[in-house]
Amino acid sequence: MIRTSLHSSSKLSQAIKLGLIASVSTTAFTVSNTAFAQEETAKVERISVTGSRIQRQDMETASPVTIIDAATIKAEGFTSVDQLLQAQTSMAGAAMGSSTNNGSDGVAQVDLRGMGAERTLVLLNGRRMVNSGSGANSAVDLNSIPVAMIARVEILKDGASAVYGSDAIAGVVNIITKKDFEGFQIDVTGGMTDKSDGENGEISALYGFNTDSGNYTFGAAYSERRGVIQSDRDWTDPGASSFTPNGGIIGNKFDENGNVVIGENGKPVQEVKNNNGGTWVPQEQGYDYTQDSYYQTPSKRYSLFANMTQELGGDLVLTGDILYTKRKSNQQLAAQPANIMLDVCEPGQNTSTCVDIDSDMATGGIVADDNGQINFRKRMNDVGPRIYKQDTDTMRISAGLAGSLDINTGMDWDVSYTYGKNKAETSVENSINASLMADAIYADQDPWFSGEPITNQEMLDGVAYTEQADGGNEQHVLSAGLTGELFDLDAGAVAYAIGAEYRYESGYYNPDPIVVAGESTAAQQDPTDGNYNVMSVFQEVSVPFTDKLTGEFALRFDDYSTFGNASTWKIGLTYEATDDLMIRTVAATGFRAPSVSELYGGNSGSYDYLTDPWGNEQDPQILVNYTSDEDLQAEESESYTAGLVYSPSYVDGMSLTVDYWRFKVKNAIARLDTQNGLTNCFKGDTTACEAFNIGPDGDLTNLTNSLTNVGYQDTSGIDFNLAYNFEALNLDWTVSNDTTYLLNFEQDGVDYTNTVDGNFGAYAQVRNNFSIKASQDDWSVMYFNRYIGEMDDLAEGTKVDAVLYHNVSATYFINDTWMLSAGVKNLTDEEPSNVSNGSAGGTVPEVYDTVGRQYFAGVSVKF
Repeated sequence: MIRTSLHSSSKLSQAIKLGLIASVSTTAFTVSNTAFAQEETAKVERISVTGSRIQRQDMETASPVTIIDAATIKAEGFTSVDQLLQAQTSMAGAAMGSSTNNGSDGVAQVDLRGMGAERTLVLLNGRRMVNSGSGANSAVDLNSIPVAMIARVEILKDGASAVYGSDAIAGVVNIITKKDFEGFQIDVTGGMTDKSDGENGEISALYGFNTDSGNYTFGAAYSERRGVIQSDRDWTDPGASSFTPNGGIIGNKFDENGNVVIGENGKPVQEVKNNNGGTWVPQEQGYDYTQDSYYQTPSKRYSLFANMTQELGGDLVLTGDILYTKRKSNQQLAAQPANIMLDVCEPGQNTSTCVDIDSDMATGGIVADDNGQINFRKRMNDVGPRIYKQDTDTMRISAGLAGSLDINTGMDWDVSYTYGKNKAETSVENSINASLMADAIYADQDPWFSGEPITNQEMLDGVAYTEQADGGNEQHVLSAGLTGELFDLDAGAVAYAIGAEYRYESGYYNPDPIVVAGESTAAQQDPTDGNYNVMSVFQEVSVPFTDKLTGEFALRFDDYSTFGNASTWKIGLTYEATDDLMIRTVAATGFRAPSVSELYGGNSGSYDYLTDPWGNEQDPQILVNYTSDEDLQAEESESYTAGLVYSPSYVDGMSLTVDYWRFKVKNAIARLDTQNGLTNCFKGDTTACEAFNIGPDGDLTNLTNSLTNVGYQDTSGIDFNLAYNFEALNLDWTVSNDTTYLLNFEQDGVDYTNTVDGNFGAYAQVRNNFSIKASQDDWSVMYFNRYIGEMDDLAEGTKVDAVLYHNVSATYFINDTWMLSAGVKNLTDEEPSNVSNGSAGGTVPEVYDTVGRQYFAGVSVKF
């Protein structure tokens, strides 16, 4: 958290502050000095900076930090926290969010450096946020934090386990809420695409008042986002699932007319009559599932939040914040693909318990396998599309008491307690009970094998059901700390912070009993239930060796009830080489404790997009059994950053930063690359066959990917930021450019540098955000663009085109009460780049804009 200081700082220090504030994807939106003050910051003599617990008198720290303020969020038209974070150049991979339709349960996450959402720690007002989602989650659901309550977001871009403990391997996202507010303000925003879909809107209210010794701020927000269907975009590649509504056995379908051509919608489009009647012919046309799937998933959120600061006398200050969010979201996928193994009748066997292979089937080449079974596949369009629904409640309460002691030059102490709870009820409509479907086929196989829609509603009701599941997470954190100054050196005081913390985490998830029993056509899944606790002690010291050289040192010890203990350290140095130039570097170690779901999750099936090198599988989505392990150990990491902050005295208002970074993770809790395992097994690597439980001749019936501690990550790159404020043509101008150049990203023996893939997302070598703003008096106009460079298609090795998104926005203050804003995102309606094994529509929606040109507008009223 960063607060304003009365301390008089150098030009370089001012430049650092400018660089921090401007180090965002777009330039900060400047509000009127007399209206719409989002946050009245208290004037204090010390500041607290994300990445350190030491109270400081300047911002000249060794760690690179990016700040995104509320005005920037408004100017870019962001409607969710995950959208604004994933737009930053420091993000990579494919974090789940509003564009994730399959398997997200409506969750939105952040993926700093592409190292995984579980390796980025999310704080709310400097304290841990409870993990949230559908249950037993390993990361924070950013949907639980409404945009309306955010004053700013601070992104620490180096390892911080020595300061904050587990999960801070890739860095920290600290979300600061609005507080110290006085007055009443209403904000209404909304937007939609130029195709008249994807509508979104939010209405929020903020009320605050001061007392003689404190401030109380309250807020409420409601937001709604509507869906965008994949097939409604003309660039979308049609799906080609082998599961078709007419049904089939392995690669055959029943053709009652002798020759029926099945269209992309799964329905006959051409019929050639054949007097010989029905027959079984090869199935060549896939089913287009993009007609039912979303690019943008619908969601509704209701939020209440409050902040308070109350002086109690005697240097005692009580602080607290409360957040409650209800999320109702849903996703939609094509009708359930039913994959049923049916027993074939032996001669003389009663056909009520098996399938009789008639002469037409035999002529079509349909025979029982070695187990006496045939594989029947049918897209259950007769029942309807799968509709996933989530109803989640997330609550967080945090309270702290702080004071000072008249010891030495003065010591500040604080104690805090944070409680977080998340619970969720989820459902899937139009699911299919595989056991009951097999029984229905045995009872009357003709309707199922006819190739015609099933019209018997009683038969359909007998096999369809609605999955019901529930889950949750709970967190308790008790922390105490002491900060102050130990003694003076010639260059200044040696400052310190020490403290201790107790944390308890628990989580559970109960799938539908039919799913647990393996009787659903969906993948089998086990329940999850577990907890752990951790005791921690930590210390930091800041030493001014000279007037120019300062060292920062941190040490932390954590003792877990699960795997044991971990010790981490951090060393940082800052050197003011000249009045214009500061050099900084940080070396640190880190760790990540295994989560509840990783320890106690059991088996969870997942249909991944894979290529079967043996050619046995008929569909690109192949079932993989994901398993957990109670004996998992903590991940270990090393991180290193080195850079400079330069503010040339000969160019007033300019600041630039350059930082090299590298992160190495060993003993990573990971699932190995399934596709790589399939390929190696096919080439004769028996170790790969055993590791993934691949049977003889490429039998993928029990394909398994287990969590282990054998993974690793090694990634490095360079961040560059330029910020420049100047006056010209009677206008105030602000220019910002933010670039991340990825040097390397390697994981578990695979080099993902400058590649894109439907399963792993994008690791572009170059990502760049540029913005320019012109303002005068009560109006401003902004242009900003976002560039994702050309990459290699990981699956095919071909080139994937670069993309450049253009956005514009404008604001106008009518008076001290009213403000208007409007803008266009993706002005030129850029289409997403094509990816061969893209997770949806032939691309990766978590990486590229799949919605298209969007208009947005808003109005703010303050009394």
